[in-house]
Amino acid sequence: MPTVDDVLEQVGDFGWFQKQAFLTLCLLSASFAPIYVGIVFLGFTPDHHCRSPGVAELSRRCGWTRDQELNYTLPGLGAEGDAFTRQCRMFQVDWNQSALGCVDPLADLAANRSHLPLGPCEHGWVYDTPGSSIVTEFNLVCADSWKVDVFQSCVNMGFFLGSLGVGYIADRFGRKTCLLATTLVNTISGVLMAIAPNYTSMLIFRLLQGLVSKGSWTSGYILITEFVGLGYRRTVGILYQTSFTVGLVLLAGIAYILPHWRWLQLAVSLPTFLFMIYYWCVPESPRWLLSQKRHKEAIRIMSHIARKNGRAPPADLKMLSLEEDVSEKLSPSIADLFRTPQLRKFTFILFYLWFTGAVVYQGLIMHMGATGGNLHLDFFYSSLVEFPASFFILFTIDRVGRIYPLAVSNVLAAAACSVMIFISHDLHWLNTVIACIGRLGITVVVEMLCLVNAELYPTFVRNLGVMVCSSLSDIGGIITPFIVFRLMEVWQSLPLVLFAVLGLVAGGVTLLLPETKGMALPETIKDAENLQR
Repeated sequence: MPTVDDVLEQVGDFGWFQKQAFLTLCLLSASFAPIYVGIVFLGFTPDHHCRSPGVAELSRRCGWTRDQELNYTLPGLGAEGDAFTRQCRMFQVDWNQSALGCVDPLADLAANRSHLPLGPCEHGWVYDTPGSSIVTEFNLVCADSWKVDVFQSCVNMGFFLGSLGVGYIADRFGRKTCLLATTLVNTISGVLMAIAPNYTSMLIFRLLQGLVSKGSWTSGYILITEFVGLGYRRTVGILYQTSFTVGLVLLAGIAYILPHWRWLQLAVSLPTFLFMIYYWCVPESPRWLLSQKRHKEAIRIMSHIARKNGRAPPADLKMLSLEEDVSEKLSPSIADLFRTPQLRKFTFILFYLWFTGAVVYQGLIMHMGATGGNLHLDFFYSSLVEFPASFFILFTIDRVGRIYPLAVSNVLAAAACSVMIFISHDLHWLNTVIACIGRLGITVVVEMLCLVNAELYPTFVRNLGVMVCSSLSDIGGIITPFIVFRLMEVWQSLPLVLFAVLGLVAGGVTLLLPETKGMALPETIKDAENLQR
């Protein structure tokens, strides 16, 4: 009996139908970028200092320039490492005194600034930015700066919680159903976040967006890899992820044009309503339909693919089946990921690789920190680094395979982190170059993991397997900010030591996975158990 791969060889592995589905689903991948890293622009913290109505009035009376006003009235100026004092403290003096002079008025109050009492900002803050962010609107600075971390951790928590539920929905009720439902909820929550009246409601919508957005992205990934034949599966999988990098580049441009966070959030959320056209232009996966014993629907979709590709359906299409047919409909369960020795080994190794990939990828970006340059250009340049990663994968994946490039890329990221430990922080350009090399290596890892993960699990549990394993990256995303910043308080290069160790171990355990180059997608648990190096 013919399998889906057999039929695709006859009706077109990557014909007009697959190209149309691929291009439309790539738009979904690009739209995920603002959700994943939008915090860079939504939550940026500009230079700021305490607002003082008395200082503003004195400045107008004396005709001070902005630099003079700051120089005369801010505490902590000239003290290295005293940013907290400059940004979060103000002199507890009466600036409305008529006796104060216009040239260094503090000298009239004390011989030394350090003798003047300091207190918290009582009238809010003044921000040095032409735009706005959630930080400037809700004053998430000083004692409330931790709320920005919660904002980002909230979406990663949503990714984690949604991984289990959305993955089950995709494998139980279908990839297309999951795709449409999560896309609609994602769009609505994104728009509601843009008009949220306060921090708490914004946090709720951010969590809701995290619950569904990753599931939407993953459903699109699984769909496109199940639509194409063996020869194109790895290419569309990598290019689908490259579309995410395109989304990063576009985000930098949109954020530059729209510097106010509410307009930016609307601009990246409203267009996703158009993705509901997937209801008409993207059918259900025939592989999933067969795993659910819905043969007639699978045959109808394969006939549709043949017509779209300008081919005649094969004569034996009615005999379509999985690689090994089953007597009853298969229902996915997390227990299936641990049911047999091989699947159990795959699952634990993938857990570690996803966790390490997220920690090193996000950790490298955080460790580089603010360079003091243009926020939009810095983000743009760092995003461009990810394109060579995709080209490297496409060049090596057919020639070398999956496992060795994945292992080498982990080691490359670890080596870059190790080198950065011994480079002086004054050599900023050299640190940036080495960090970009490390980001190149870890980007290869993250992009290849989706492909390897999908190829190791049987059809009926494939989507659930990707979602559950990748949920470890969400845990990594939740704790990475705390790991990086707490370790840097001990020693600035200590996070790099951790990244290097994690990467080296990841490179070693990767070699324990079977090579899937040239292998058909496993349709049953037995197929997955028979995968060997």
